[in-house]
Amino acid sequence: MTGLVVRRAEPADHPAVARLTVAAYEADGQLKGENGYGAVLADVATRAETGEVLVAVDEVTGAVLGAVTFVLAGTPYAELSGPGEAEFRMLAVDPAAQGRGAGKALVRACVARATELGCSAVVICVRSGMAAAAHRLYERLGFVRVPEKDWSPLPGVELLGLRLDLPARG
Repeated sequence: MTGLVVRRAEPADHPAVARLTVAAYEADGQLKGENGYGAVLADVATRAETGEVLVAVDEVTGAVLGAVTFVLAGTPYAELSGPGEAEFRMLAVDPAAQGRGAGKALVRACVARATELGCSAVVICVRSGMAAAAHRLYERLGFVRVPEKDWSPLPGVELLGLRLDLPARG
């Protein structure tokens, strides 16, 4: 994981974030037959207006290796989060950079941000057919299945709810 920095995306990062997010979703088979979701993934500027787009950047080259959108309950991109919960969406790592720890660094940054904001938990949804490596990453980081948060945005697209409880602030 050395050589990575996670920071808030700047407008100059948006084209790279759009490209790598769409590429990662395509590589994972998640855009087959989707009704315009690729365009939603590519619209980084709109996500950045109502959430925090974070990027994992190679410290040496400055290349954007991965990105995620961190949101709070009640904001336009929040799907699962309830009061006091944060969530992250559209976690993606450039297919050419997978295995370098960018995904884990981005998840940890979202958990740290939620903790800093005093949230009680972080919730996410993952596609049931998603790569096993992604499911393992979330499991290793302490996320547990919450079946009552499962949902389906489109026929044939099953999303599984996961939750990580955060320590209460004292």
